[in-house]
Amino acid sequence: MLDSLYDVALAMGAPGRGILAADESTGTIKKRFDSIQVNSTEDSRRDYREMLFRTPEMKDHISGVILFDETLRQKAADGTPLVDLITAAGSIPGIKVDKGAHALAGAEGETVTEGLDGLRARLEEYYSLGARFAKWRAVINIDDHGTPSQYAIKANTHALARYAALCQACNIVPIVEPEILMDGGHSIERCEEVTERVLKSLFADLNMQRVVLEGTVLKPNMVVSGMLNERQADAEEVAERTVRTFRRAVPAAVPSIVFLSGGQSDIDATAHLNAMNAAYDMPWQLSFSYGRALQAAPLKAWGGKAENVDAAKAAFGHRARMNGLATLGEWNPDLEAKAAE
Repeated sequence: MLDSLYDVALAMGAPGRGILAADESTGTIKKRFDSIQVNSTEDSRRDYREMLFRTPEMKDHISGVILFDETLRQKAADGTPLVDLITAAGSIPGIKVDKGAHALAGAEGETVTEGLDGLRARLEEYYSLGARFAKWRAVINIDDHGTPSQYAIKANTHALARYAALCQACNIVPIVEPEILMDGGHSIERCEEVTERVLKSLFADLNMQRVVLEGTVLKPNMVVSGMLNERQADAEEVAERTVRTFRRAVPAAVPSIVFLSGGQSDIDATAHLNAMNAAYDMPWQLSFSYGRALQAAPLKAWGGKAENVDAAKAAFGHRARMNGLATLGEWNPDLEAKAAE
């Protein structure tokens, strides 16, 4: 079992490839469809995701796809299970298994992710449906006045570790995702401090729960300035601080680190990942697990219209290629400009 977990964890961060996060809840994807004036129905959600999965660049640049429960069970318009479209493209199907962030009792303004009850049975079913990895997201609020509390950090990293142990018991690779939010005006220095604290707590809990790191994938935030901070760090500083933090806190046994985009622009998410891979030698594969940063452009191009499918596929394929290059440290802004011409 360890060999199979390691093989999947390694493949998920393979050079030139990364993960498409297509696991938006029904409520979240409705908001995105509302922005392009498309009704969110079971069929429209299926059509949109099927379009992404049939994009040719999936074969070369997408190593895995995180799915929502509905999508894992859906079939394409021609009757082909969507899971089969993903595997035919050489990608690995995965599944979101948490039940979302909820208010943490005794910690005003902080949250803990729920969903451990009944998780073992859900994982066993998801494995039978074709999922080979799973995702659990912990949401860590941050400010300059004591948030996050150690209580909130510990509650979330303990839950991540319990989830990860259950995943591995079911032969599923866990993506552990502790996200320090970009919202607010905190400095990049504050983000670096909190990210290190959270990661050290996470790996202490993973060790306590006997999680095998070689069969685990980390999906963290990058160390960036808060969105409202007047000083926005450049790509070189983001790369330097992120790599330094990870060297201090993440064991070398972890095969792959796949970053979340966390509200960064499409270009920033690519540029920051590229800066790390271009300038530093690291023990982990550094790749991406982007949702909005891969989907914003194709969603806008599609607009819910059949005649726009080719344009939407081209937009998705372009972002997949650009981020694939960033995993190799071979991206540059000129490639974006040429695509826009």
